Amino acid sequence: MSHSYRWVIVAAGALMSCVAIGTMFSLAIFLEPMALDTQWSRAGISSAMTLNFLVMGLGGFAWGALSDRFGARIVVTIGAVLLGLALVLASRAGSLLSFQITYGVLVGLAASAFFAPMIALTSGWFDTNRGLAVSLVSAGMGVAPMTISPLARWLISTYEWRTAMFDIGLLAWVLLLPAVLLVRQPPKPAADAATARVAEGDGLTVGQALRSPQFIVLGLTFFACCAAHSGPIFHMVSYAMLCGVAPMAAVSIYSVEGLAGLGGRLLYGVLADRLGVKPVLIAGLAIQAIVIAAYLSISQLDQFYMLAVVFGATYGGVMPLYAVLAREYFGQRILGTVFGAATMLSSLGMALGPLAGGMIFDAYASYHWLFIGSALIGLGAAGIAIAFPPLPRRALQAA
Repeated sequence: MSHSYRWVIVAAGALMSCVAIGTMFSLAIFLEPMALDTQWSRAGISSAMTLNFLVMGLGGFAWGALSDRFGARIVVTIGAVLLGLALVLASRAGSLLSFQITYGVLVGLAASAFFAPMIALTSGWFDTNRGLAVSLVSAGMGVAPMTISPLARWLISTYEWRTAMFDIGLLAWVLLLPAVLLVRQPPKPAADAATARVAEGDGLTVGQALRSPQFIVLGLTFFACCAAHSGPIFHMVSYAMLCGVAPMAAVSIYSVEGLAGLGGRLLYGVLADRLGVKPVLIAGLAIQAIVIAAYLSISQLDQFYMLAVVFGATYGGVMPLYAVLAREYFGQRILGTVFGAATMLSSLGMALGPLAGGMIFDAYASYHWLFIGSALIGLGAAGIAIAFPPLPRRALQAA
């Protein structure tokens, strides 16, 4: 198979991450119209996103292990079928509980079938420029707010939220089912020196890898990073509207974050290939915490745009770096399982923000405490990241 086919894998992975994460995060756009139409509480609706991340965490671990054993194609095919079905069922939910089950559980389970398996698969296709390739797959998440979110807002304005969610479910099928046919396993690597170095960590069992200090630091950093930015991301549209920004303009802030995240993923991926993953990750986490705190002092649309550029670039840029670190620490053979486990911890962090933000707003009619708490957690993530060993392969062998 042509070596250039690896870029087809990157393109397919980027499309899948865009559709899967974009449809899941579109709940932020549905929050306001759903609350007005159904009289369900913001906390109750937001808890569906919390369930998304909890289920996504467990699902990511399971799907990653299955992709290591059976290959990525069967996993992403199941995910594609399930994602469209979940959105169609959620659009017809007659109660908050049924919505939480269909959207919170099924959408989360479906979305988790793409990220860890496709990131692991892409990593196996690349010996050079791995940071850039993984970042490009993850860049689909950055494109999502520029595509799925505005589409959701337009559909809601043109029809109503149930029709909009149903149509997005159909669109997920149309886009994902053909894309899964492009997924192929990487060719067997040649037995050169670079491959030998990668294979050094392949003698570890999954249990040994998950108990290692390297994985503990990786998982804790990933958890705190996502716990810091999940609340501000999910509640940004509502926060901007609370500050007096018009609804469509508020959605555009979300889109600017996504565009900046696309650029950030490319920038951070290139920098990680050139400067090393650890210093780039620490710098990004520190910037993320500072920007989250800065949201407390703004209220104008142009100020939201300015911070959205920096915020989107930083949280988008650091996310793919965890996969690169996992590959460097643990090799390719168990990467799907190990990165799936790290994704599970990150999903627990992502689960905190939406629910906490909804509860804070319901209690205080303000999001200020959400941004204060998120900034502090973000600083904690940067502090934990400092503990990453500088020579992961050698440190792992010594352990």
